Amino acid sequence: MPTFQTTDGLTLYYEDDGKGASVLCLAGLTRNSRDFDFVAPHLAHKRLIRMDYRGRGKSDYDPDFMNYSIMREAQDAIELLDHLGLEKVTLLGTSRGGLIAMVLAYAHKSRLNGVILNDIGPVVDAGGLERIMDYVGKEPNFATYAAAAEGLAAVYGDDFPGVIYNRWLVQAEFMWAEQGKETLALRYDARLRDALVGQAGAGDAPDLWSLFAALEGLPLASVRGANSDLLTAETQAEMARRHPGMIAATVPDRGHVPFLDEPEALKAIADLLEQVK
Repeated sequence: MPTFQTTDGLTLYYEDDGKGASVLCLAGLTRNSRDFDFVAPHLAHKRLIRMDYRGRGKSDYDPDFMNYSIMREAQDAIELLDHLGLEKVTLLGTSRGGLIAMVLAYAHKSRLNGVILNDIGPVVDAGGLERIMDYVGKEPNFATYAAAAEGLAAVYGDDFPGVIYNRWLVQAEFMWAEQGKETLALRYDARLRDALVGQAGAGDAPDLWSLFAALEGLPLASVRGANSDLLTAETQAEMARRHPGMIAATVPDRGHVPFLDEPEALKAIADLLEQVK
């Protein structure tokens, strides 16, 4: 199992597959490397690198949950690049991964060839944040993956019309683990919720537009789910105004977040990668 050691002593899991230009995939808040399984077959001509953040997936849990922060996770990403001997990569960031990408553009711009943001921007809609806080850190009530798939379809079906049961089943397996008990288990440290609460109470939030401005000069693509409750059409339009040349794609029948194997998402990714090859 490929791993590397962080400068503060944690062992983090990563995957490194394929040849060609390097793409580092950064997952959503509670997600892991499996976040990119649907798009991976379409990027077989690239070197696809995925990392489980600390406290997620197969990586070590941090004894100090306040280290579950965007700044520390950005530093972990740089340490992975150093471990692999990579000077530059293109970033594909889903949700929180996109926020990490903006931090990396601010602090380590020279390490980036370009950035693809999946359903995230400098304005995070309050409704989406409320939905996230409603589930993060809470054990699922599902006893089986089949029940979990049905639950995902029931909760997200309106925002993801037409998604078939088998897709929800695979998604459930990505998100939760069997543990030989009455319910499935989280694939991340439940104290991530404590970190979010603690960081929210620690002072003013950073100006995300300032972080977005750090992307100036980099090839940039934005993928948005048409039914997203986190990234509005207005925010994406303002992103395009502030970053001339940004590739903007809207995926119909998708909420937060697109799976990234939709035609609109794949075209945006391909167009961005064409700019940085």
